Amino acid sequence: MLVTGKEILNDARKNGYAVGAFNVVNMEMAQAVVRAAEYENSPVIIQTTEGALEYAGVSLISKIVKKLAKGSNVPVALHLDHGKSLEVAMQCIRSGYTSVMIDGSHLSLNENIFLAARVAEVAHACNVSVEAELGRLGGIEDNVNVSKEDEFFTDPDEAITFVKETEIDYLAIAIGTAHGKYKGIPKLDFDRLEIIKKSLEIPIVLHGASGVSEKDIKKAIKLGINKINIDTDLRVAFTDKIKEIIALNPDEFDIRKIFAPARENVIETVRHKIKLFGSSGKY
Repeated sequence: MLVTGKEILNDARKNGYAVGAFNVVNMEMAQAVVRAAEYENSPVIIQTTEGALEYAGVSLISKIVKKLAKGSNVPVALHLDHGKSLEVAMQCIRSGYTSVMIDGSHLSLNENIFLAARVAEVAHACNVSVEAELGRLGGIEDNVNVSKEDEFFTDPDEAITFVKETEIDYLAIAIGTAHGKYKGIPKLDFDRLEIIKKSLEIPIVLHGASGVSEKDIKKAIKLGINKINIDTDLRVAFTDKIKEIIALNPDEFDIRKIFAPARENVIETVRHKIKLFGSSGKY
């Protein structure tokens, strides 16, 4: 069933678990996420970056996900990840997205507040949930490219002001994770997370979770993380299986025989994440 992100995440916040938000770029990956959620009886969020929309087209990818969601017995939200403008958010809303992220983290605090508040006003009028980001994660992922020098952690006091003035539904914070593949071991600022969580009454989002240790993921959830974004791990699962198949049979040209096993590998990856996040059996 297709639901809003707020419906899914408010329950996660109330009951102390996290829901996976999995990035997809094609039909096979979307199928894998929904099937994994069904196997685990878990709510799930499927999300696309602007890069994915450029690749697949917002109309096509939204129709694929909505069709899968409406035919499923578990709650599925369709979410825009790292939208950079009101125009992109509106494009997704018109296409049936039930949740959008507006990323003004590159702006000043006042500019970020203004943009997020405007998107929230429009989205809420359409019964669409809104995520925004305060602080900046480093790393590279699709249209997100932040150098080490430009990243900064979320200020707890600013978070209170930001949420109050924007009326967003959930907040992505920067506590030491990064987008893309890690070059070292991430060190998360759990004290900062704990302070922010106690100060806010909305779900908290962790971006850049691919590559974070399971121990740290569990601790972050215990301290209040309710939405965890996973992108890189799914890309690796999909492409690693394709490389394996072609290496074993270089003459294979039937795409179905290549993509179907890749899809199965993504299913197993998503199922593992769902169990780790604590949302298995929550529906």
